[in-house]
Amino acid sequence: MRTATAAALCLAGTLTLGAAPAATPAADPLARYQYQHLHWKSCRLGPDDTTGKELEQAGAQCADVTVPLDYTRPDGRTITVAVSRIRAADTAHRVGALLLNSGGPGGQTIGDPPWVRKAMKDVGARYDVVGVDPRFVGRSTPLDCRWPSGSMFRGAGGGRAGFDRMVAFSADLARRCRTHAGDLVPYATTRNTARDMDVIRAALGEHRISYLGYSYGSYLGQVYATMFPDRTGRVILDGVVDPARYGPRLLRGTEEANRDALRDWAGWAAAHDAAYGLGRTRSAVLATVNAVQSAASRNPLRLGGHRVDEHILPVVVFNGLSQDNPTAYGDLALAVRDLRRAAEGRAVSPSPWLAGTLDFLLTGHDSAYGSAQTSILCGDVAAPRDPESYWRDLRRAGSRDTLFAPVSNDINACAFWDPPRERPTTIRGDLPALLVNATGDPRTTYRSAGTVHRNWPSSRLVTLRGADQHAVYGVFGSSCVDATVNIYLATGHLPAKDVTCSRPIT
Repeated sequence: MRTATAAALCLAGTLTLGAAPAATPAADPLARYQYQHLHWKSCRLGPDDTTGKELEQAGAQCADVTVPLDYTRPDGRTITVAVSRIRAADTAHRVGALLLNSGGPGGQTIGDPPWVRKAMKDVGARYDVVGVDPRFVGRSTPLDCRWPSGSMFRGAGGGRAGFDRMVAFSADLARRCRTHAGDLVPYATTRNTARDMDVIRAALGEHRISYLGYSYGSYLGQVYATMFPDRTGRVILDGVVDPARYGPRLLRGTEEANRDALRDWAGWAAAHDAAYGLGRTRSAVLATVNAVQSAASRNPLRLGGHRVDEHILPVVVFNGLSQDNPTAYGDLALAVRDLRRAAEGRAVSPSPWLAGTLDFLLTGHDSAYGSAQTSILCGDVAAPRDPESYWRDLRRAGSRDTLFAPVSNDINACAFWDPPRERPTTIRGDLPALLVNATGDPRTTYRSAGTVHRNWPSSRLVTLRGADQHAVYGVFGSSCVDATVNIYLATGHLPAKDVTCSRPIT
């Protein structure tokens, strides 16, 4: 997941360009969707639409693609999927369309073409770069369960009483989705999103689409390529999800990577003690975090209009550890400083990043994000339904990790969800793709990327060493990674062998 809160694969070296494959409208129930005329228009929704303004300045236009709500009933209810597009400037050497997904699930991608186009450098001129807000996300037909939070994820707390509160919280989130979005929730799945992608492909007039997917977007790409292998072009999966570990409990197994990322951040904070005052050594900074956590477990910490308790504080720290750069590190350091001051009983107005994170977790401002994310996770893979199974996992974790394990092992709303309507996709084992992962990624761990790479002998893995970074290409600033990806986009040929990039020296 790329937000603060929180890949289609190439079967041929070159793309076959041209119109969508011929179909007989009377024989193909999806023909009216595949051959629809897209009305391209300005992406700006009003004077305060920053995303629309950036798209407009980059030369993008936007359209709404009509798709079936239920693909088993294509003549029934329809919804719309919002797309943006920066068209290829080098039409003489045009490759085709590159579809984007920035993860989540539930993350908006419609605003991404400008920065992705910039990261692509000269090769970007050869592609139509297409951002897609998946079904029920962003500017697409919305799904909103009217939650009091933007996330179903919480820490379990330190005892049975806290866990029981999380059982009740999770059950309430599921009830709200049945009540307020029960007509849409059953159709919020990755397989349906992949079907939407194929309608978009056809509506764009493309025989194949290339794909760039980050985090959850890497799983979406695997599903698309498995379902539509003959319609898949060049593919980059950045922050690679192991499909065997994907599902409502996808955070399990990330504890060690997050502990390592926390230690690295603590070392940075210690080196900047003059600015943040959290301690002059790594151990002193970690002791500050532990003290804040202990205080929040005794009594909720007051920060502005919010209360941060044992369920919220671990998620705040977790959310602060996905990006390895001074800005993100400084945001987390300011947040910990604010939390320590609150623990001391001082009046605190939270710093901007912390204020935004608390608004996300403790208000309904981002209810739609959490609603869509949860609906997709629960709709893709069934979760254990017995609360006691989660409690046993939490007890097994014990005192080894009191910060991250209570988040990764906690019960969530999927325990109270209706069973998925389709079985999880069995991903093909012959999928060529360019995989990208940092060794210290605390979200999609390097171990997961290695597993996927071993399962796909035809793939290549680009490794960024020495960074606790989630999402690398065009984000982290590694010229080695970016150049490797761009060569693949330009030629359609994977590297002859895996590529290892060192962290840039700053």
